[in-house]
Amino acid sequence: MTTTTFGARYASALDDRGPLCVGIDPHPALLQAWDLDPGIDGLKRFALEATAALAPEAAVVKPQSAFFEAYGSAGIAVLEAVIADARDAGALVLLDVKRGDIGSTMDAYARAYLSDDSPLAADAITVSPYLGFGSLGPAIELAARTGRGLFVLCRTSNPESAHVQHAVLDGVRTVAQEIVDQVAALNVGAVPLGSFGLVIGATLTELDVDLSALNGPILAPGLGAQGADATKVAALFGAVLPAVASSSSREVLSAGPDPVALRDAARRQNEALQDAARR
Repeated sequence: MTTTTFGARYASALDDRGPLCVGIDPHPALLQAWDLDPGIDGLKRFALEATAALAPEAAVVKPQSAFFEAYGSAGIAVLEAVIADARDAGALVLLDVKRGDIGSTMDAYARAYLSDDSPLAADAITVSPYLGFGSLGPAIELAARTGRGLFVLCRTSNPESAHVQHAVLDGVRTVAQEIVDQVAALNVGAVPLGSFGLVIGATLTELDVDLSALNGPILAPGLGAQGADATKVAALFGAVLPAVASSSSREVLSAGPDPVALRDAARRQNEALQDAARR
């Protein structure tokens, strides 16, 4: 069990290192761009070298679990090493797994990623509430008990998401706003931030949910290659910008394999985010 809450560690990390979250996404195209073998040896070299270069710089490191899972047990072993190395370098580890299920299955997912004795335990994970917010109960309870966090999918930027996220529940609130309100209720009274956050795409054209009561972290994926930039992020999130970690993967990783170039790419993104926040 950690000695401080995830919300407190997150706020401190953003203060100390800036608001950049760097994805560790060993996409086959990136392995090819690094001139690496597409097999497990290439995965291992890519993931561990990217982590070694970037984890000392970024506040948050976000491995995308799917790219490791594609290699089976050998890929999971690499993911375990990435989590351990990133943590040793002082970064918070947000494992992007987007799990969401019911009952004993969700309980098992929670134990896999949030229990103290799991080799896959991260500081926080991404979860999906679209089997009903109550389905997240086992993950919420274990995260609170072990000092870890959750980032709940809320307003994603894929076009087809609107059919679900914009649906109106009670004649007033959208499904997305209901998710915001449920997460906010978990963070009431937490200082400096609660440990339960949201995933909201940085590439959205407008922010169509009210985040004023959230009091929790926000992950904004889409910085760089997906089309968002620091100015857009600042304009989109406004008053809640201090709680936002903006995620960039391909834009930074494509600078590799040279570790100096990787660090420089991350620093440029981080500095741009900080400059935009000061305007």
